[in-house]
Amino acid sequence: MRSTSSRLEHLNDGRTGNGRSWISSEAGQGWVQLEFPRTERIDRVVWGRDREGQFKDRVATRYRIEVAAEPGAWRTVTTSDDRAPFSGEPAKPAGPVYRFDGLADAEAANGRRWLAELEAARREKAELAKAPTVYSGTFSQPGATHRLHRGDPLQKREVVAPGTLALFRPLTLSTNLPERDRRLALADWIADRDNPLTARVIVNRLWQHQFGVGLVDTPNDFGRNGSRPSHPELLDWLASDLVEHGWSLKHLQRRILTSATWRQSGAPRKEALAVDAGSRLLWRFPPRRLEAEGIRDSILAVSGNLDRARGGPGFYLHAVDRENVYHYHPKEAFGPEDTRRMVYAFKVRMEQDGIFGAFDCPDGSLVMPRRSVSTTPLQALNLFNSRFILDQSRTFAERLKREAGEAPESQVRAAWELAFNRGPQATESAEATAFVRAQGLQAFCRGVLNANEFLFIP
Repeated sequence: MRSTSSRLEHLNDGRTGNGRSWISSEAGQGWVQLEFPRTERIDRVVWGRDREGQFKDRVATRYRIEVAAEPGAWRTVTTSDDRAPFSGEPAKPAGPVYRFDGLADAEAANGRRWLAELEAARREKAELAKAPTVYSGTFSQPGATHRLHRGDPLQKREVVAPGTLALFRPLTLSTNLPERDRRLALADWIADRDNPLTARVIVNRLWQHQFGVGLVDTPNDFGRNGSRPSHPELLDWLASDLVEHGWSLKHLQRRILTSATWRQSGAPRKEALAVDAGSRLLWRFPPRRLEAEGIRDSILAVSGNLDRARGGPGFYLHAVDRENVYHYHPKEAFGPEDTRRMVYAFKVRMEQDGIFGAFDCPDGSLVMPRRSVSTTPLQALNLFNSRFILDQSRTFAERLKREAGEAPESQVRAAWELAFNRGPQATESAEATAFVRAQGLQAFCRGVLNANEFLFIP
């Protein structure tokens, strides 16, 4: 056969590389015959081409190898018919491949059984090789702490022992106490039933989450610069009740949510508004808008898209450009991976979510003991025209058709029960049904997701 560029002796010289190769002059075909002066035992045939990565079409993928000990007595020993098809891309090493084609049924069955046992043993070995994961560390001996004259670290005065404020059952430790014992002593002091702050702070935080504002409306400051509690006796009693029941937060939540104060109506009364417009005296349940996280999760829950899985990876509310420095851009389109509860969303410093950041949601660089509540045109526009709301409105409409059928009256009732946790009144049902017939079910669903009753806790 004739070579296009390389010499024939390169065919079987045992060397590799483009400079030591032989190529058939006929594209896609060609044959080679090697003759030996005597009968030889051949245990393998290896060929290669372009190990420098310049070409992708220079390796034989269709072939037949024949041998003959006597002239004309050719016998086929292997072909490309039992090989996996060539994909055009370099194969990724994935370990040995075992094939049982051509074996007797009993031998093939034994081979598959042995291979299954081998793979099971490998998996067991990998599991046993995993070391247990622990969080560990070493505690060093803290250095002495000095009082610094005028705060100057170069003007050290007497040594100060570790301790707490003398006003709150002072905790004074020796100056040579190891760090581990210092941490344990501080934890015991914080959780001590006689500590006047810990239980009250916890109670106030939970009260704030339920009513929108705590009994002390400065949750990070119980001192002179903070506000006095609106109901000091109630705060003390709830704190004592929490400690008496083993610091059970579930018990405290149940105590608050089953109280007449929490279950009372939020309807206003003219004479009460004149005295206490902010409802600080709790003469009614103070209406408030849901927080940004609650609005988004509620929309996903009503539309049927909320992923309620616990644990696992988080998700981004931003499109991320991963360069030397990450760049974050508000997302326009959201997929199934973005329907997890908001608690699993990555908080990005100095960046806001393009939709729900407008609802007074602080960015990740701020500590916000109590969020402000504002009403802006951008909030209304985001909840009415954003791509997210349009997608969830469409999915909500599909859910109503699937669960309530094609009758508008049934769809309206199902929407009221899902979004407002009640059935519609007669006038509400009539007006909503007429709207569905005139404007369509998706437009109706978008209106439901923008209703005050859906966005506010009355």
